[in-house]
Order: sequence, then structure tokens, then C-alpha cells
Amino acid sequence: MLNMGIIGLGKMGANMARRLAQGNHYVVGYTRRLDQARELAEEHENITSATSLKDLVAKLSPPRLVWCMLPAGQPTEQVIDSLLELLEPDDVIIDGGNSNYSDSQRRADKVAAREMHFLDVGTSGGIWGLKEGYSMMVGGDASIVARLRPIFETLAPAPDRGWDHVGPSGSGHFVKMVHNGIEYGMMQAYAEGFDILKSKKEFHLDLQRIAELWRFGSVIRSWLLDLTASALAQDQELKDIEAWVADSGEGRWTVFEAINQDTPAPVITLSLIMRLVSRQENSYAAKLLATMRNQFGGHSIKHEG
Repeated sequence: MLNMGIIGLGKMGANMARRLAQGNHYVVGYTRRLDQARELAEEHENITSATSLKDLVAKLSPPRLVWCMLPAGQPTEQVIDSLLELLEPDDVIIDGGNSNYSDSQRRADKVAAREMHFLDVGTSGGIWGLKEGYSMMVGGDASIVARLRPIFETLAPAPDRGWDHVGPSGSGHFVKMVHNGIEYGMMQAYAEGFDILKSKKEFHLDLQRIAELWRFGSVIRSWLLDLTASALAQDQELKDIEAWVADSGEGRWTVFEAINQDTPAPVITLSLIMRLVSRQENSYAAKLLATMRNQFGGHSIKHEG
């Protein structure tokens, strides 16, 4: 049993705290919405809320572990800078958000200069992570990863599956970036395929039944297809869904990296472009993309009207 802090109690951060508490780890949670932290602490005896970063650090025993689940960019940067003034040598900071891998490389150096440790953990699992576990791509020093192994084993789908130490600092977020780029391409292919099926009016195809059919034995079965079938069971026409698909940024970074490395990635690139197109026209494929994002990650949907 380890004790750790989690900063950022949104959809993923809060569920990670719950899964860790259920695994007999002690968690101190902090978010700027103090009522949200208090409500989470009331759910489980292994979760305590903090009223500030200083309070969170004070409630942890050394060597401390603080896991940040915050938006990429300045929010993460500011919290890490603040933690560097509060933590002590040998403490560990983990960035489990969707930071750019080059920022993680820079932050690792900054943290190391204070004789502390930094891990970048690309984390996938969305709103289903509490039940199914999280996929974690861990970058950083191998000895620190080994020290924190019980944490990763608890958060993962199984102790020996769904997580791995992929390489040095920055590699965790780099692998997660490419993971999200692949996700873009897979989602686009599903959306286009179902759009073609829907357009064949003469067959009167039941899209939900076809999605359910493909879920078993088919070479294109996947969790994304499971979620698509679930969404179509609720409303095949997606009448109330606006055909507007957001992108989190990692798809763009994947495309930029492909260009910088002279590595062709036409499918991922085009899937990103199609998300941009969705903001200019109303298409069924875009509606289904937006619905899939909501199903696996709890991302917001724009409703018509």
C-alpha cells in the first residue's frame, strides 16, 4: 500500500483516485473546486481531500508521490513549478495528462535539477478506466518506475497487462501521442464505413445490428466498435448530435512529428483534416465520430437547436 497525491479530479483523475483507493492505496486529492475534492473523499476511507497544494504535500509521507491529471500546457507547468517549491529530494512528480513529449523532456530536467524525479505517463482509458483499468505508457527512470510498480499494477487492467515502461523521459507521452493519432484514423474509418452503409437506402440496413454483428469474430472488432454499437442502440439517426468533432491536440502533434521525421502518415493526417471539415458541414460520419468520443472518453457533444 502506497500513499500518493492526485492533482486534478476531473473525469479521469477522480476515477483513478477511486481505483487506487479500492486497491488499498491511500490517496490525497486536490482540485481548485474544494467541494469536489471533499465529495470524493466522502466516498472511500482511503481518500482524503486537500485544501491546497501545500496541504496535499503535508498530508503525504516521504518519499512523496504526486500525480498530476491536468490540461496540457500552462496548467500543468504552473502546478509542477509550485510543487518544486514544496517537495523535497527523492519525491516523485508524475504527469499523467496529455502533455507534449518535448515539454515532458524539459520538465524532467527541471525536476532532476532539484534532486527529485519525474515520470511522464501517457494514460488511456477515459471514463471507463475505473471499471476496466487504464493503459499506461510510462517514460522516465527505470528505478523509479520499479519503486512505483504497485501503483501502476493497481491502475492497469491487470498487474501484468496494459502498462509498461516504454523508455526515457518524454517517451511515455510520445507513445501516447502516436496512440491518439492511430485512434483518430480508426474512428474515421468506422465513421466513413457506417456512413456508406446508411447511404444505401434500398437495403434498409439496421446499423446497430450490423455493429453488433461485427463485434464478434470480425477482423475489425474492437472496443471502439463496442462503443459504436452501444451508441447506435440509443439512436441510429443521431438526430440531436451536431456534426462537429473536436480534437485534443495530440492528433495534430502526431501529424507534425510525422512531417518532421519525413514519415508518411496519410490516414492519420486525413483523419485530422476530416475533424476540421466537420466544423464546416453537417455529416452523419462526423456525428458518429462525436458520439464515439463521448462514449469512450465522456467528451462533450454539441447538440443541435
